[in-house]
Amino acid sequence: MTSTHFGRFLLEAMTTDRVSESGLTADELYGLYTSWCLLNRLQPEPPQELWVALRTEQIEPGNNNLAMSGPAATDYILASTPDLV
Repeated sequence: MTSTHFGRFLLEAMTTDRVSESGLTADELYGLYTSWCLLNRLQPEPPQELWVALRTEQIEPGNNNLAMSGPAATDYILASTPDLV
């Protein structure tokens, strides 16, 4: 994953403005990432690559205070709860 690719994902799909008590799970982070890639017509990297990139930014995949934001959040939520559609 290029640093530009990852930097855009962080800026466009996650926020710390709405601090979550539990943060995002690793599954939620990867789901959000794949939704973001789909919307941006990019090939998602494997989960291990995302974990390395997150840790480079001092974000722990299973222990963080991140919240979803933007169109990728909407796409992920709708895709993961098909009964809402």
